[in-house]
Amino acid sequence: MTRARLEAFLDTAAVRNGIIAVIVLNAIVLGLETVPPVYERFGPLLVALDTACLAVFVVELLAKMVAKGRRFWRDGWNIFDSVIVGVALVPNAGPFSVLRALRILRVLRIISVFPRLRRVVEGFITALPGMGSVFLLMGIIFYIAAVMATKLFGASFPEWFGDLGSSGYSLFQIMTLESWSMGIVRPVMEVYPYAWAFFVPFIMVTTFAVVNLLVGLIVNSMQDAHSEESNAATDAYRDEVLDKLRAIEARLEAQEAARGARAPELSRSAGE
Repeated sequence: MTRARLEAFLDTAAVRNGIIAVIVLNAIVLGLETVPPVYERFGPLLVALDTACLAVFVVELLAKMVAKGRRFWRDGWNIFDSVIVGVALVPNAGPFSVLRALRILRVLRIISVFPRLRRVVEGFITALPGMGSVFLLMGIIFYIAAVMATKLFGASFPEWFGDLGSSGYSLFQIMTLESWSMGIVRPVMEVYPYAWAFFVPFIMVTTFAVVNLLVGLIVNSMQDAHSEESNAATDAYRDEVLDKLRAIEARLEAQEAARGARAPELSRSAGE
């Protein structure tokens, strides 16, 4: 089988659906391994199925490497699949035994198989530069607020605001709105009645402004990715229609040329 035929075979719907089925089966097997009664009864079978799934993934990657050659390493998703599968090939003994838990990462291969999931991840990655600026802004806000909280409340509440690290973690809990009022702010307000003047603006800035700014960046990137996909589909459809119109035009010109070539013969036949 030539490289072109092998690549075409790997791109068929049957092969893609088969790989998806193997990924789902592998995810189920790895989940069942965490259930003690099931593993005690079907442990050897689960290990055999996991090994078989890994073998399928290895064969698929090797086939892609043969079919695509150097082009295989130019696709980031192929590198992603290689790393995910390569982790499972590391021996699970000695210092590498912790990697056994990383076998579940093979389920992430479902992202590289589904184009829609790939576009979601690509949109998220596109948003990372803008998110980096937002994270920097949030880091500055957290640093300033942590220093202020340590100086204001550290003496009375050392477990929450005793040092910069404790203050930062407490402020992060407040930003996520997890037990922020009854758990932290109200006890602080019993000692410092005007503490709300610090915590409420902090929540308004971080939770309702900066976090929503992150969400807006991600949504905007997703919309841009969807627009690019729609434009690409439109361009492909337009090119297909133009190709068909050119083919029809060429066929009509050929028919006209054929009629023009037969016209003198018809005239001579009529004259005779």
